[in-house]
Amino acid sequence: MPNAAKTIRSFNAGRDPERLAMKYANLRSSPFVFLRGTCHLFYDRLPAGALFSKAPTAWLCGDAHLENFGSYKGDNRLVYFDLNDFDEAALAPVTWELARFLSSILVAGEGLCKSTADADALCRTFLDAYAGALVLGKARWIERDTAGGLVRDLLDTLKARTRPAFLDRRSDRKGRRRSIRCDGKHALQATEAQRERVTRLIDNFAASQPNPGFFKVLDVARRIAGTGSLGVERYIVLIEGKGSPDANFLLDLKQALPSSLVPHLKKTKQPEWPSEAHRVVGLQRRMQAVSMAFLHPIVGRKSSYVLRGLQPSEDRVMLDVNRTRLADIRGVIAEMGQLMAWAQLRSSGRQGSAIADALIDFGASAKSWRRDLLDAAHECAAQVVEDWGLYCEAYDAGAMVPS
Repeated sequence: MPNAAKTIRSFNAGRDPERLAMKYANLRSSPFVFLRGTCHLFYDRLPAGALFSKAPTAWLCGDAHLENFGSYKGDNRLVYFDLNDFDEAALAPVTWELARFLSSILVAGEGLCKSTADADALCRTFLDAYAGALVLGKARWIERDTAGGLVRDLLDTLKARTRPAFLDRRSDRKGRRRSIRCDGKHALQATEAQRERVTRLIDNFAASQPNPGFFKVLDVARRIAGTGSLGVERYIVLIEGKGSPDANFLLDLKQALPSSLVPHLKKTKQPEWPSEAHRVVGLQRRMQAVSMAFLHPIVGRKSSYVLRGLQPSEDRVMLDVNRTRLADIRGVIAEMGQLMAWAQLRSSGRQGSAIADALIDFGASAKSWRRDLLDAAHECAAQVVEDWGLYCEAYDAGAMVPS
């Protein structure tokens, strides 16, 4: 079996076989999906060099790519567009984050843009926006009133969503009682043991809240979402909320695992966290302008979990040049560059991260590192495509069957 496939099998050992089979099939679909689902492999392959060792160290989401930006309702009930996945968050050189995001542009293919020249132009747009936001030195945010173009359209959609309509899409109602719809697309049945474990975790958490009855568990299902985390313990939890049936809430409960970056950061000391969930939640709160609704760490006997409001996977901007203008895509890419810079500025000077002045200087010196970074991103993207080809051979030969 090719080395990339062996590495992927080893990394995913022990995951839920049913959802892991979905992940393996998804990875076969395109280099971009493969990049999304193999963050660990990307950092295994990251080029070593002066550019990466001399860049400022900052807090990174760790898995920056085109689809890890999205809309969500904050804990203040307003809607925002921001980085929204912090499972891999760690303290690392900022160029690691930049290289991964640029690679996602380069491997996205014709769905994003028509030519390699257009992809390179989008990379430059992203870096210009990122460096410019650093130079200004002030962390801002994107909400409905400040957004434009495709992002404004997305936030308008989320703003207009009503809880009963969303519940109707994801659950079945009988009288005044709802149950999660296990459709094989968004959710699968949970075992009785899984239901009991999740209920116990939520009950223990609820006991520390002002209104424990709000978190009364009505139903539990295994969640199908994302690519990289498929097979990890993850659940949709239906809770009482403000009353049944139409004021119920849907929550996402996801097992937190160690960051894929940390094994490659021998020279960068990582802070100690009470649990992996505390790392994910702590850094998400630190890097986002406003936290997601219900965001909390929950610690069980053997694992820790991130609790948050359920965010549908479709709450992302669809960047498809066949459906929208390249100029509109360019605008979103620029906003993503700003958001990344703002997250790093917002978390600067914390637990070993570079101070804002160092990030500002890095942005101001972009001409000295931009070309090298683009070359490194092309190298990374080429490696992703090569690894994907080898993975496809292994998958087609029947070697990627979950055990």
